[in-house]
Amino acid sequence: MPEGLIVKALSGYYYVKPATAQAGAPDDYVQCRGRGIFKKRGESPLVGDRVIYSPTENGEGTVDEILPRETELIRPPIANAKLAVLLFSLREPDLNLQLLDKFLVHIEHAGLRTLICLTKEDLVEEDEPEETPEIISQVKALYESIGYDVIVTSSVTGMGTEEVKSRLAGEISVFSGQSGVGKSSLLNAMLGLSLETSEISLRLGRGRHTTRHVELIELENGGYVADTPGFSQLDFLELGVEELSSCFREFTDYAEGCKFRGCSHLHEPGCKVREAADKGEIAASRYEHYVQFHEEMKEKKRRY
Repeated sequence: MPEGLIVKALSGYYYVKPATAQAGAPDDYVQCRGRGIFKKRGESPLVGDRVIYSPTENGEGTVDEILPRETELIRPPIANAKLAVLLFSLREPDLNLQLLDKFLVHIEHAGLRTLICLTKEDLVEEDEPEETPEIISQVKALYESIGYDVIVTSSVTGMGTEEVKSRLAGEISVFSGQSGVGKSSLLNAMLGLSLETSEISLRLGRGRHTTRHVELIELENGGYVADTPGFSQLDFLELGVEELSSCFREFTDYAEGCKFRGCSHLHEPGCKVREAADKGEIAASRYEHYVQFHEEMKEKKRRY
């Protein structure tokens, strides 16, 4: 039976691109239903799943088997993504490092590689040209020192779009971030698409969600991009509080020297992470966000 890739899931149908289909033929897919056995097992095919399907007489098909997944995200629901492209705007809405760190925690927990894209560079240039280099260089230096790749982009001037595109070759990538930061605009600029975009509500400081479902957009370099619904907030329900510190990658080396195993890095004596934060070896904003997330997780645990 033929194999394929689920590129879209909508209204109970799975749109499967056959493995034999020619690259760059976006409409070359088979509309499939899932077998009833999936429901009985409590399984559900996801966008990004590589599947075995059987064609039916009416030109459609049935998804018979889900091949083993390399990764699985709960929100957005997508399988086999390797790279998370986190888009955060420098202006409209203003850069929110706490939310960026929250996304990074979730991506670290999911085991994906991360590319941070700072969007709307042209608006910073416009508002405060004399401050632009300092704002951007500080944020870039902070996250690059932790080990993340950071690219500054503008869908208006084209800055950084080719560099981002080259990072997406040959794999499934997830585009995510705060709503209104320019995900669709950047994809349009990179790929020559016309995805729906919306004006920012300056009163609310965020954009209306313009992406309604998860769908893989095929690139000519062999990659697929998932343009995923924007999130205004994330919760920590799928993450254990004891796993949080491991999602702050710069804590790892220091944590090995802590006096107590399972140190929370909050108040224990002999905590090397807190010591590093006090010395400025760990960025104050990162440690502060760790403490805030820890409290948020404990509060959620008490409620549930």
